Amino acid sequence: MTDITRERTRLYLITPSSVPDVAAFAKTFEGALEGGDVASLQVRIKPDGLVDEAATEAVARALLPICREQDVALIINDSVDVCEKVGADGVHLGALDMRVKDARKRLGKQPIIGATAKNSRHVAMEAGEQGADYVAFGAFFPSETKADTVPADTELLTWWQAVMELPCVAIGGITAERARELSAAGADFLAVSAGVWAHPDGPAAAVRAFNAALDEAADAF
Repeated sequence: MTDITRERTRLYLITPSSVPDVAAFAKTFEGALEGGDVASLQVRIKPDGLVDEAATEAVARALLPICREQDVALIINDSVDVCEKVGADGVHLGALDMRVKDARKRLGKQPIIGATAKNSRHVAMEAGEQGADYVAFGAFFPSETKADTVPADTELLTWWQAVMELPCVAIGGITAERARELSAAGADFLAVSAGVWAHPDGPAAAVRAFNAALDEAADAF
């Protein structure tokens, strides 16, 4: 059983790996926000598995005003350089990227720093010790967005919620139908990409469905 004092799980959107038309995607993002609460947006432009920093910067600059207006935290995937250039709210670091403590020294206290832990308790705790603001676990389900994933069990979320105060993000193949299970298990945020952008009824309907599921989950805390 998770802690009854927990706050409601929130949605953490991730961009598609490729955004060929930045202006069109900005409108798509605005439309998605009409569906309800979104805590953050991670700009993750990796068309070939590697960060395209120029494209990441272009997308981030286009989306930053929308995020500011809608109180959505803008997070840059993998690149501390781009985070600094655009004045983003934070950066998300993978296992092969800059260490959390080095990013913290460079960015200072204010920016959000998130860290990928996959299914490792040790990596997650180490990231927390180095100054991360959240850790991301997953993949909990097969993912269309990332090929190099490892399976994670929901028990990991429950354990983390019981022993750590640092927020955790669940990632990997998450749909609105799976949202309640992950929230109940202990996820503070659900990271979603294809589950929103590729939703058959459109991104706004997807965000609406996710929020409905998370409201139901919160009622059961």
